[in-house]
Amino acid sequence: MPDIQQHTFPNGLQLLAEPMPGVQSAALTFLTPAGNALQPADQLGVSNLLAEMIGRGAGGLSSREHSEALDRLGVHRSASAGNRHLRIGATLVGDMLHDALPLLLDQALRPNLAGEELEPARDLCLQEIDALDDEPQERVMLDLRARHFPDPLGRPGVGLREHLQALTLEPLRAFWAQAVRPGGSILAVAGRIDWPALVQRVGELTAAWAGTADEVVVTGQPTRGVNHQTDQTQQVQIALAYDALPDPDERSILQRMATAVLSAGTASRLFTEVREKRGLCYSVYASYAGMKDRGAVIGYAGTTTPRAQETLDVMTAEIHRLHEGVTAEELERARIGMKSRLVMQGESTSARAAAIAADQYVHGHPRTLDQLAARVDSATLDKVNAFLRDHPPGTMTVATIGPEALIVRSEK
Repeated sequence: MPDIQQHTFPNGLQLLAEPMPGVQSAALTFLTPAGNALQPADQLGVSNLLAEMIGRGAGGLSSREHSEALDRLGVHRSASAGNRHLRIGATLVGDMLHDALPLLLDQALRPNLAGEELEPARDLCLQEIDALDDEPQERVMLDLRARHFPDPLGRPGVGLREHLQALTLEPLRAFWAQAVRPGGSILAVAGRIDWPALVQRVGELTAAWAGTADEVVVTGQPTRGVNHQTDQTQQVQIALAYDALPDPDERSILQRMATAVLSAGTASRLFTEVREKRGLCYSVYASYAGMKDRGAVIGYAGTTTPRAQETLDVMTAEIHRLHEGVTAEELERARIGMKSRLVMQGESTSARAAAIAADQYVHGHPRTLDQLAARVDSATLDKVNAFLRDHPPGTMTVATIGPEALIVRSEK
């Protein structure tokens, strides 16, 4: 695969492109620093509302006109608010990319933010909050993140009902003007690409765009501890987290590989010990969440009330046992699984566009598939086991939802 191309425009916008020979499609990921962590503390939900509003007309075109123009070009698109960024994603036939770019970029640079669209957009955001009543797994994960990470990193993506209900167009437009800036924004494209023409086209479309968004400022200490929400259901939701290395740390691959031994596939330790051998739960997993400035291992299990305490006990025991070391067979299985996922990612233009955009933010540069595969191969058995011995899990943050609170037992 050809090298990844990079260009930074005078206004600070970073453009990345990964040509993928043999494909006819192109995919785009646009990140701009209007995520949940940059929201004013009394406007939680404004980022999610903005993500909904930018799809309702832009560049002087009405919502219907804008949507029909993208449909005529065969563009599949989405917009969502993440922790650090507002994200616009699109996939289309590569030959249509240059015609679609002004329509897609207008969503960020020139959204209408029309008054008649505010109430329908607000209603959809409030429905997301209402839907949490029927999604206890999502609720327990929101509670876990809010407790484990410091403000504003643990803020709920859906926002708060009272804040959304109070929002008017003025603060929405002010947030857009403050946060959607080229300084800190990343545009990544993968697939069928003409790089010189892409640089010229994006440069023309964004030449008048200016400014740099504020940096996210972490305030205070996270709550952490153990929290239980009483809910008279037959199911119990268990979520836990403990600190890990940030992704840019060169040792994070060792953490990632070890977590794959713990929970990647039906032969992983959690699946085998919690579900297969004991039949304790219908769902169990753990994953490494590596971020730019911090990291965590996050676990989840969904079970029934009579099995809940044993499920939590076995989960935490397996996490601690992991740090006694892994076997060569376990590590090789994790390595094969990780490299096979890289191969599949390499066949997806949307996956590659998203990956290189995330890399640019987290690592300061995009990484090729060959570089990622070499990093996986660098995680030898000796290195992984030495890392695990030197980095036992710290105190866990635990969140549960169910009829009765559970006991988090200390590891002896």
